[in-house]
Amino acid sequence: NELYLEEQLEKLNIIKSHIKIKKSDKLLDIGCGTGISTNFFKCNVIGIDPSKEMIKKGKGKLIFGKAEKLLFKNKTFDIILCITAFHNFKDQEKAVKEILRVKKEKSIVVITLLKKSKNYNKLKNLIIKNFKVKEIDSSKDTIFISF
Repeated sequence: NELYLEEQLEKLNIIKSHIKIKKSDKLLDIGCGTGISTNFFKCNVIGIDPSKEMIKKGKGKLIFGKAEKLLFKNKTFDIILCITAFHNFKDQEKAVKEILRVKKEKSIVVITLLKKSKNYNKLKNLIIKNFKVKEIDSSKDTIFISF
């Protein structure tokens, strides 16, 4: 949090200005870490992360799990966030399939991708191939918002 809080909040404020969130929305934060983005939005939020240490340090409804095998029923979430985590997944294609499985038909998916990520172009193409997105440039990331 000390290293990346300001940077994460900048991205979250950009995202907040582009999407509408209702209190009744179910939001999934994949790769939530300590829950910075999990606790940013005021709705029914759950965060999932593969690091038990990060979850222990966080606040809010945070659970242990991986993006490649989400522990939720089909078509559960109105909004899915993946903030600065997508490049860390072991299998991004599996993660995309899981996101598509757990999102509702008209849900919003937000994925941010570090510009300096080793596989930036490959990951960007994977996102664009699977989601109709608007791209927003931030200082260190590209923010992809699908509607």
